[in-house]
Amino acid sequence: MGELVKATGWSCLFVATVALPVLGQVRRAELSTADSALIGRILLAEDRRDSTDGALAEGSRHADSRVRVLARRALGRIRDPQFAARDSLPPLPAPKPWSEPPWRLRLRALTAMRSDCAALATALADSAWPVRLRAADLASAPCASDNALVAPLDAWVDALPASTATRKPGGVSWHAAAHAIVALSSLRPDDARARLGKLASHKQWQVRAYAARAAAVVSDTTHLRTLASDSNDNVREAAIEGLAKLTGHADDALFVAALHSSGAQVVRAAAVALKGSPRSDVRAAANAAFEEWVARQNASAHDARVALLEAAGRPASDDRPPAIRVELPPQAVALALGADKRLRVVMSPASGGGSFIVRLRGDVAPMTAGRILALARGGYYDGLTWHRVEHDFVIQGGSPGANEYVGYAQALRDELGTVPHVRGTVGVSTRGHDTGDAQWFVNLRDNLRLGRDYTVFGDVIEGIDVVDGILEGDVIARIEEVGGANG
Repeated sequence: MGELVKATGWSCLFVATVALPVLGQVRRAELSTADSALIGRILLAEDRRDSTDGALAEGSRHADSRVRVLARRALGRIRDPQFAARDSLPPLPAPKPWSEPPWRLRLRALTAMRSDCAALATALADSAWPVRLRAADLASAPCASDNALVAPLDAWVDALPASTATRKPGGVSWHAAAHAIVALSSLRPDDARARLGKLASHKQWQVRAYAARAAAVVSDTTHLRTLASDSNDNVREAAIEGLAKLTGHADDALFVAALHSSGAQVVRAAAVALKGSPRSDVRAAANAAFEEWVARQNASAHDARVALLEAAGRPASDDRPPAIRVELPPQAVALALGADKRLRVVMSPASGGGSFIVRLRGDVAPMTAGRILALARGGYYDGLTWHRVEHDFVIQGGSPGANEYVGYAQALRDELGTVPHVRGTVGVSTRGHDTGDAQWFVNLRDNLRLGRDYTVFGDVIEGIDVVDGILEGDVIARIEEVGGANG
């Protein structure tokens, strides 16, 4: 894209002339243009996964310790996908510590109470909606006779307004009814069936998606077949997955037609449903769809392409992903040297409003941070949503399709480092090693196990309360660059 500088162009290289925090230290930088060019070459060698590039050997002998560390780190990342030797590097500044909101402790405690119907019923009236929604998600058939639990869920569905375009801070719009219909499908199937029509035809697509999940539980194939042709790809995905579980290959004609959809999530779901199909036309249809997706040159569609190969009876090794484009983001060298770059994530007023600020961690992930910065400057994230919200794990967003299978067309390489995935850190989602899709996830709690697979490219330094208040489907109005301590 236009925001990135090709590997042959060095006009945007940063020449360090000010005091910068570098790899955990603060010292006066006196690097020349040639030194900055060398750092750029080191970053590009790492991005190409080319351990033979002469820049790495040159950097390892450089007089400046920062350049030596960058070269050593690059070699470590190239040679080991999980970069097990990362702790041998100098420590980096720790992310800002954040306390947890009191309601999260109540939410967390619910998991151990999933069989306590009275406790779940009480939680449905909690002061915090995340706790209420979690209680609904945990309700199951053994609590079917508990009217104190079922009655509020019936009421949530019945109170669903026709327009759910806005919600107040701390409140919900469509969320209560959506979670309730899925809960009722297990607790009181008849109650769910009686209400499914209203939700399956609602104009908010998330409501229809939840209706599809509920329909699968109550074996309502009529609504599932209708929703499998919905105008929204996420609704279609949910309906196809549910229908395949209920009818096996009886609806393969519908799934074959879905192979030529524009949404990767729909194609993946349809291809998975067709695996092992007795139809004679599946192999040809899956192969044709695979070629269509190869031609699209979209790295984030990896799962769809692999599912199509499997439906065609071919191995995943036949995949032909687009080549990773090796380009140096304009700010990558500056970020590698510790430049303080910050992004303000402004939430739409219709989604409760508010904003939070993320400090980019170029000291650990300069290429990822630089690319995210370039995308934000270009407006890539404006108007996108937080499509995944797990209140005791992460929020995830920044997908053009509001789905984990739809991301940026160019894959981002992993840049694993010593900054842990603690509460408030921001990582980039992947479909596997070196397949970053430019979607963000914010750790809502300490998730240290993610460190072996996911790159940290930033951390929240202001507005964690806004992050904690985000609900599924909330819209990012814009992401804007704001001034930092040295930039």
